[in-house]
Amino acid sequence: MEVGRRFVLRSASATGAFAALLAAGLLRPAQALAATWNKVAFGAKNPADALKGIGATSTAESKEVQLDLPQIAENGAVVPIEVSSKVPGTTSIAVIIEKNPFPLVAQFEFMEGALPYVKLNAKVGESSAVRAVADAGGKFYSASKEVKVTIGGCGG
Repeated sequence: MEVGRRFVLRSASATGAFAALLAAGLLRPAQALAATWNKVAFGAKNPADALKGIGATSTAESKEVQLDLPQIAENGAVVPIEVSSKVPGTTSIAVIIEKNPFPLVAQFEFMEGALPYVKLNAKVGESSAVRAVADAGGKFYSASKEVKVTIGGCGG
């Protein structure tokens, strides 16, 4: 593939503009990420506190929230989890693994019109229930499944 002169010039000017914004303090990616960090929820030591941290004081079991994961995970260090929500107006999806040292393993927020679907690999310390919680209009809907772990992923 031959790289054209215009491509090189465009790339160089974009890099320069990005560096100038960073140097001027107008662009702070680390600060923007830290602003959305939910320290209380992610630092919770039990599922009830994690749910409280994301604002889910009560959840309703729903078939509209679909959770897909293996029944048996040979290695708890990498357990594939897929979650989708068909609940209208879903704005976030959280994944909670009940017996992990820190149960809330992920929380995703969606803009209006986005497809509420996530796929992640999570560490699972021991056989446990995995719960997906979808927030739609301030109401929380959930689905849960058990996963059996043969080799622990969180220090076991």
